Amino acid sequence: MLNQLIHFDQEVFLAINQGLSNPFFDWLLPILRNPYTWAPLYLFLIIFFIKHYGKMGIIIVAFTLTNFALSDAVSSHLIKKNVKRVRPCNDLVFKEHVNIRVRCGSGFSFTSSHATNHFAMAFFWIALFRRRWKHALWLCITWASLISFSQIYVGVHYPVDVICGALLGILIGLGTGYLFKRFFPSFFANDIPPITTS
Repeated sequence: MLNQLIHFDQEVFLAINQGLSNPFFDWLLPILRNPYTWAPLYLFLIIFFIKHYGKMGIIIVAFTLTNFALSDAVSSHLIKKNVKRVRPCNDLVFKEHVNIRVRCGSGFSFTSSHATNHFAMAFFWIALFRRRWKHALWLCITWASLISFSQIYVGVHYPVDVICGALLGILIGLGTGYLFKRFFPSFFANDIPPITTS
């Protein structure tokens, strides 16, 4: 059963990594998975949260950072170092079939920390803002999904690594959101006006 799952995982990986190959993805997806690409967004969100919500904005930023640290610790240090699955681009046999589009890295593959971290942040923000801003749900999910999908396309993670990383991130994000709601219920009260868009 496990061998069949691994074989299926490899087949889906090749369907994405090779089957979807095109110059546009070759240019775009390595950019999407690069953390420096999103640095301006993170800076904007920090400024926005603090400017718009004041002291509560500082708390939101602190929870976001804690959420990220927790998801990265669980994925990178707890799970990866115990499962020890080799990345497709580092597998001595399988890498002959892999289109490697970025530096492979020496870390393990399961779970994808990119997927875990970004889905954790996405679902934490969804928990906070989905009732205030109608676009929060689909924007956050799309953002995290594109970054996660790119991990398969560039050749550094298998689909199961990404799917399990995403599920782990969702649980962590919703859990962090639940704690935020328990500690700061006033943030969700009706006396705070929703964010509006023109």
